[in-house]
Amino acid sequence: RSLLVWLAACAAGGGLALLAAGRTWAAVTFSAQAGPLSAGRVSLSGGELVASLTPSVLAALAAAVAVLATRGIARRVIGAVISLCGLAAAAGAWSGTRAETIVGTAREHASTAMVPSGGAVAHSVTWAWPLAAATGGLVLVAAGVVAAVAGGRWPGMSSRYDRPAGGGPARAPGRERAPRSERAMWDALDEGADPTIEPPRDRSS
Repeated sequence: RSLLVWLAACAAGGGLALLAAGRTWAAVTFSAQAGPLSAGRVSLSGGELVASLTPSVLAALAAAVAVLATRGIARRVIGAVISLCGLAAAAGAWSGTRAETIVGTAREHASTAMVPSGGAVAHSVTWAWPLAAATGGLVLVAAGVVAAVAGGRWPGMSSRYDRPAGGGPARAPGRERAPRSERAMWDALDEGADPTIEPPRDRSS
């Protein structure tokens, strides 16, 4: 049950970060001072401001699935990878709200007519989505720590195929019969009986 809760937390954190990455985080307005160049406005999504955001979250989700197929030390290593990916997503969310990042990315996406030489630049940030992305990243960080610390107690996909401790298939009680001795087989032949057929057991005992 704890494994299912952990998977749900990973899905929620990753889904929140991916949702935020596709939303508008900032808008930049370029105003022309003079000449034929016109003013323009550029809206930027989280994925445009932080190119590593979506890949980091997807890598964390893929690692979360890999936890199901691993056990022991490998599972702890994957938990550390999930934490690092979540940390990268949270750090990227903070970086995407910095003025230099916003203005620089806007200049890359703006047309030449929107960026006049010496034009004034104004920008605004919609804080809800960067905060959502950071929250999703921190959830992944916590999930990775939990997997590294407590993941050893979770079952793996291969556990259902493990052989029982006895080392062999269980036999139904009462099915084991001692092989008939050679003398008993010759006695059965003398009596005209088939020696390959086991005699009926005495059920009175």
